Amino acid sequence: MNTQQDLVQRDLKYIWHPCSQMKDYEELQPIVIASGKGVYLYDKNGKEYLDIVSSWWCNLLGHCNPIISESIKHQLDRLEHVIFANFTHEPAITLCEQLMGIIPKGLAKFNFSDNGSASVECALKMAFQYQYQTGHPKKTKFMCLSDGYHGETIGALSVGCLDLYAKIYQPMLMSTIHVQAPDCYRCPYGKCRECCQAECIEFAKTAFEQNAEETCAMIVEPLLQGSAGMRIYPPIYLKKLRALCDQYTVLLIADEIATGFGRTGKMFAFEHAGVSPDIMCISKGLTGGYMPMAITITTDEVYDAFYADYSEGKAFMHSHTYSGNPLGCSAALAVQKIFREEPILENAAKRAIYLNQKLQEALIEHKNVGEIRHIGLINAIELTPDRRAKSEYPSELRIGYQIYKKALARGLLLRPLGNVLYFNPPLIINELEIDKAIRICKESILEVLGDL
Repeated sequence: MNTQQDLVQRDLKYIWHPCSQMKDYEELQPIVIASGKGVYLYDKNGKEYLDIVSSWWCNLLGHCNPIISESIKHQLDRLEHVIFANFTHEPAITLCEQLMGIIPKGLAKFNFSDNGSASVECALKMAFQYQYQTGHPKKTKFMCLSDGYHGETIGALSVGCLDLYAKIYQPMLMSTIHVQAPDCYRCPYGKCRECCQAECIEFAKTAFEQNAEETCAMIVEPLLQGSAGMRIYPPIYLKKLRALCDQYTVLLIADEIATGFGRTGKMFAFEHAGVSPDIMCISKGLTGGYMPMAITITTDEVYDAFYADYSEGKAFMHSHTYSGNPLGCSAALAVQKIFREEPILENAAKRAIYLNQKLQEALIEHKNVGEIRHIGLINAIELTPDRRAKSEYPSELRIGYQIYKKALARGLLLRPLGNVLYFNPPLIINELEIDKAIRICKESILEVLGDL
């Protein structure tokens, strides 16, 4: 028998789920999903869940999108995988050609891997070796923003600054230089978002003045620090950071894994700032959430530092078994086809306005809602016990988690980031689905925190 409960018991017997305290599963057991369509997931009993978090931010164009599905099926009958060293295939070549038309100006070379963390690891090694091979052997350290998150492999954890993920592993991690990140909700300068000129860049300036000689690269989540609680900061910060990197011969790495492919209202977050990084990491929406694939993209200048006779030992000896996987490339090509042929970004821009307006109307007056910030279709609801003090609920209360459980019972997948609830839906969500998600979100908040 493959009933929901039978599958749950078999799951709990064998599976160690990611980012979970498995003891919690004694109370909230795993939900067995049987199918998906559009913004909805369906469990074995037929109950529907509105996936307002895009299944960890990767489902870009809806579950079981027929165009992406068909592209993978077509490729599956031709070639499933091939070694990517000294071999290539048409889907990978075509994908790079198409991405060249949408990526920030100056980026030109593509190094494939199979997940976001791996893409970040690739970028770090690339930056390190670039500085060594261009006459800067002292530049061996990385600079990163406080509360940043770039993945959970050792290098990626090293340039992340969230204790929840990294603290216990500190003895294993690289020593990095931390810069106080922008926090517009609790701005140390008391600035409003409209009048901000990124005064907080002073923290970065000080760090560069003191550490630039030993810094090979700075890595950032552009405009949106996701795991920090969907913190959003202004484009002018990126422009000023780009200038600092140029001044001190430090490479700028953009982690666009979560922000790429329309999530912030433009194809890539860096477009808002009108500047380009030296290295960019992409994943998640790249394949529409279908296949594990990532790409580290860099400039000709960086690439040329590795181009030499074999005897010089300058090659980038970095590889992944599933680099350039044809099925992943076919999914990514289908995503690009949809962007070209359908008004995805235009429609998402209209619904972004609608979503934020409706969320503001529904929740901004609640005594425990400190702020509802947004960029593109991404909205974050900051919960606080005291709106004026902007204080935080003690972590042991697990306020966000309690609301998450109530929302699940009502059919909404609203996974929290501590005291922050967020909406990060597929770009194809419509107004009726938005209304439903907001209604369930509000009901769940009221049940846990009380009424307005």
